Amino acid sequence: MTDALIPTPQEALEMLLAGNQRFVVGSPEHPNQDAARRTEVVPGQSPFAVLFGCSDSRLAAEIIFDRGLGDLFVVRTAGHIMGSEVLGSIEYGVNVLNCPLVVVLGHDSCGAVAATRAAVQDGTTADGYVRDVIERVTPSVLASRAAGHTEDSEFIAEHIRHTVDLLMDRSRILADAVAAGRAAVVGLSYRLVDGTANLVTARGLDVPTAASA
Repeated sequence: MTDALIPTPQEALEMLLAGNQRFVVGSPEHPNQDAARRTEVVPGQSPFAVLFGCSDSRLAAEIIFDRGLGDLFVVRTAGHIMGSEVLGSIEYGVNVLNCPLVVVLGHDSCGAVAATRAAVQDGTTADGYVRDVIERVTPSVLASRAAGHTEDSEFIAEHIRHTVDLLMDRSRILADAVAAGRAAVVGLSYRLVDGTANLVTARGLDVPTAASA
């Protein structure tokens, strides 16, 4: 992708939210989903956003943001938890593919957050590597409890903010790109019932969020 074709972080966010609005009202355009686009992206990819979201089957990124082939560089794990592979994938999207926007996408009724809340409250545990998922979500749940939160939406928002903070703290490449104005990181919370994606937090953009509005 040439510099002239790279959207600004703000433009990239507006493109995503516009697509989400089309999805919400039931008038998707299904852009870049035809045979011509399939041929166009064979030589290489130039996505305009990295989307790091939960693996939940109800959270298909290209559908809820009404995008198509080559638009989004998607990384997904249960509860959007991070490891070195996730960080490397996100850095690839920003540093190699020149994506101007990184989105952390959480959602209500998240099984990983619910399981962690139960584990913290009841002292229960899980088998296998699910235990690792719970351990990585635990700091967000503890912070939310310490803040006196009781609603599911509050726990989800706290986990999204915590994930954005971790990304910025652990990835020097990403932090430098945000500091230079080449990229921004935002956290969105998706509502299953109506399909809306609402802004929770933003780094590198001066925009109102759910917490500050």
